[in-house]
Amino acid sequence: MEFEDSIVSKLILLFVMEKMEMPLSESSIIDICTNQNSWLNYMKCKDALFQLLDANFVYVTNTQDNEERYTISMEGQSCLAHFYNKISFELRNQIIDYIKNNRMHFKKSQEYVADYFKNNDGTYSLVLRIRSDNVNYPMFEIKIATSSRQTAIEACKKWRENAHLVYEQVYESLINFDEE
Repeated sequence: MEFEDSIVSKLILLFVMEKMEMPLSESSIIDICTNQNSWLNYMKCKDALFQLLDANFVYVTNTQDNEERYTISMEGQSCLAHFYNKISFELRNQIIDYIKNNRMHFKKSQEYVADYFKNNDGTYSLVLRIRSDNVNYPMFEIKIATSSRQTAIEACKKWRENAHLVYEQVYESLINFDEE
């Protein structure tokens, strides 16, 4: 029974990664499977993730900020295609519904990155990024100076909701679409 439970735990992780359709941080995977839902407990989730990594069913990439992201591999997809029915129909539907309703939240939290730091003169600098699929460089990055820590904090919160709008505005302002 314990062995079967371990297999289902791994299949749940593979199913989540496949349906999410984007690389996920370890903390996002744990949050999805344990905190937001009770599909796995914390220890089973971590153990299953590292076993999948060892078996090459999942691979790791690093972002430009040196953060690890986990993605289902071709071998993992093949395994899942053969054994997904070991996950109950009800649980598969629950996972699919959760991902439909929450994919954008996780996409924003992983792709729209905001940070700030204090400068020597007492001001604060914001570093706002939109990560690209290419992990070697951000798709968009802007640095802004602010006068207070509170302004920096508020700007970071707003960035996660408005990054796509800012990017769109800057892109349309700078790129001439009538190029010949």
